Amino acid sequence: MVIKKNVFDARCRRCSRLVAFLTQSRENYPAYYAAPVAAFGDETPALLIVGLAPGMHGANATGRPFTGDQSGAMLFETLYKYGFSSAPSSLASDDGLQLFNCRITNAVKCLPPQNKPTTAEIKNCSTYLAAELQALKQGSVVIALGSIAHAAVLRAFEMKLTACKFGHGEEHKLPGALTMIDSYHCSRYNTQTRRLTESMFHAVFLRAKELIT
Repeated sequence: MVIKKNVFDARCRRCSRLVAFLTQSRENYPAYYAAPVAAFGDETPALLIVGLAPGMHGANATGRPFTGDQSGAMLFETLYKYGFSSAPSSLASDDGLQLFNCRITNAVKCLPPQNKPTTAEIKNCSTYLAAELQALKQGSVVIALGSIAHAAVLRAFEMKLTACKFGHGEEHKLPGALTMIDSYHCSRYNTQTRRLTESMFHAVFLRAKELIT
């Protein structure tokens, strides 16, 4: 994986469509964060969780991944259960919550229309994700929440998308002695339709904890 020295930039304007959408979001909701959302958590984690993108009324509002909306409910409850979080819920960026040996990021750092980033937008954000992955120590685990996050991780390593097929609970070996575990995204739709159950989600994090301890 060849990485230019790109680090997260809260002023990033690489994607004109996303810049325009954030501008509109800021006009509609003046109190919202409405900017690229940085990763959150331990600077040198053994567990990196990769989501899709900020949600309109979640991270786009609060400025912290999976914070303030229903998508984060199951995630933070699970992190707390397995000792990765200081609290079972994440409501605001100033709520004092801490992550332990864990970091949360997104494949795309800006809110996309209809929560659907384009392939070009995912590629534009790839250097940021690549830098986060490069910072992981050997033996760390990456949990990809959904197929888009799964593919974004492969792209960040400049791997072919056909190298690893997405499947809930599937494990994949990555460069740097990393392991990626796939999970269905903990979105409200997936949890309400029972495509993703609490026990299914817990199993992914239990396995991650086994691999890093």
